[in-house]
Amino acid sequence: MKILVIGGTGRIGSKVVDRLRAAGHEIVIAAPSTGIDIISGEGLDAAMAGTDVVVDLANSPSFEDAAVLEFFQTAGHNILSAEARAGVGHHVALSVVGTDKLAASGYFRGKIVQERLIRESGIAYTIIHSTQFFEFLPGIIQSAGDALHLPTALVQPIAAEDVADAVARISVQPAINGVVEIAGPERAPMAELAQRFLDRTQDARRVTGDAEAPYFGAQLQDDTLVPVGEAWLGAQNFDGWLQGSDFARHA
Repeated sequence: MKILVIGGTGRIGSKVVDRLRAAGHEIVIAAPSTGIDIISGEGLDAAMAGTDVVVDLANSPSFEDAAVLEFFQTAGHNILSAEARAGVGHHVALSVVGTDKLAASGYFRGKIVQERLIRESGIAYTIIHSTQFFEFLPGIIQSAGDALHLPTALVQPIAAEDVADAVARISVQPAINGVVEIAGPERAPMAELAQRFLDRTQDARRVTGDAEAPYFGAQLQDDTLVPVGEAWLGAQNFDGWLQGSDFARHA
């Protein structure tokens, strides 16, 4: 199959590209560095020619509310329009578990728009809802500020390697015109997992669990960020991920 991977130079995208190429598929990487710009539309039509599957892993370079919304609106319109012109048979997009419950967050309002555009496009699709990546833990801790108040809501983080496995596998399967959820094997309160990370990386700071603490501007319920039904589970737990990560030398 010919597969266009948007964001194919990124954290997840580069791993997905490696897996799909190893499986014998023809891969085109869409990124500004390859001359394909999903915001201006430059190069999109040429890249789509003869494409069977589009894997959309693009993310907004800015987390500012208006910029995120504009990014997902513009990129979504350009990508899906080009797919329709080319007759692409399957659109695969990576999104986030709980997106529909997080409209208070500007970032997730952008993701909600992205998903709506996909559903309304008329193109066969699969949306992959992933839990937070283990690799995001430092950013989540940083978002809590100096006081380090983090939500007590449950999280079930997944390793980037497992996300890439799931995306590559789903990309070559038939579209389901629905959502597939993926998650890690362990579930724990966010504040507890953050403290575990700090402890294991020799960081003396202490996290305060606070049920009212916001998550990137949104209030969480206990189950907002975890799958509520059946989900595909990655293989790597926290300890396994940490041991293989760049943080292992501090652990």
